Amino acid sequence: MNELESRLHYPLGDTLPAPGTTLDVAPGVKWIRMALPFALDHINLWLLRDEIDGRQGWSVVDCCISNDSAKAQWEQIFANELDGLPVLRVIVTHMHPDHIGLAYWLCEKWQAPLWISATDFNMARIGSQIANGFGGDSAALFFASHGLNDPDSIDQIKGRASYFSTLVPAVPRQFRRMMDGDTLHIGGLAWQCISGYGHAPEHISLYCDALHVLIGGDMMLPRISTNVSVFDVEPEANPLKLFLSSIDKFRPLPEDTLTLPAHGKPFTGLHERIQQLHDHHRDRLVEVLQACGEKACSAADVVPVLFKRKLDMHQMTFAMGESVAHLHALWFEGKLKRLRDASGIYRFSAA
Repeated sequence: MNELESRLHYPLGDTLPAPGTTLDVAPGVKWIRMALPFALDHINLWLLRDEIDGRQGWSVVDCCISNDSAKAQWEQIFANELDGLPVLRVIVTHMHPDHIGLAYWLCEKWQAPLWISATDFNMARIGSQIANGFGGDSAALFFASHGLNDPDSIDQIKGRASYFSTLVPAVPRQFRRMMDGDTLHIGGLAWQCISGYGHAPEHISLYCDALHVLIGGDMMLPRISTNVSVFDVEPEANPLKLFLSSIDKFRPLPEDTLTLPAHGKPFTGLHERIQQLHDHHRDRLVEVLQACGEKACSAADVVPVLFKRKLDMHQMTFAMGESVAHLHALWFEGKLKRLRDASGIYRFSAA
């Protein structure tokens, strides 16, 4: 446990739900943990005891990527963890593959509606239906314009054209929209929708005041900082500013709120974690500003400033997106200026 993490409290200690099982974390709230084939090797999913139109059952929050292992674990859960009751709805916090990948399968299997923000629904549909939706040539050109232009990297990024659709082969045709400030009535309890930006187009977290429980999705993680990136589909975005203002929307919640993150363990210490994330990005911005003060930097130049470890290409695409995000935050503030050099690479220097 690192020093920052030691300031948080983990009510369940090191206890984790075994594959294909659940763990009770609050009345009517069950925790599921499924493996992911990435460096970030798991995702947390949630079951909420529910009743809709007089039918008893469960709401699912987030789904895992689409693969046979995840489906097999879900089948175990259906058989052993639902008390013989059906899934009544599928709630997805946002459109990233580990959250929405199996939504189509769950919705179809249970004839259950999908609940998600409109923005993320439509972005997921685009990504799953068209070739080169998120990746491929467009992404390779974007990253090359920010300095990741060696032939091997370009070839690898071009080869990721079907990355999203492989993990999210389909998205349900219909959905029920969730918006900031909406209240979902789940099992007789009120859950407030809290929108978040900077990590996904329109992420929705859920807070239940009666339970003092926040389902934070990817907006509030205990051990790592959520990926905040600029990508080719919105090349002049300023997501870091959006992310930091979004997490401040959690400040009014009680300090003893039990936060259920998409990755890591349930924790308390929400206000402490919000401040830690602000401090983390403040410090990284200082480092980036210093580097650009010494010489004009591309995002590729900034990657080793922000990330001290060796990165595979999957991690490198996120690292590049984060580097552009930090450069853009300083550029939009007027602390950096941006020029495109003769080779077509954006370089940032002190304003």
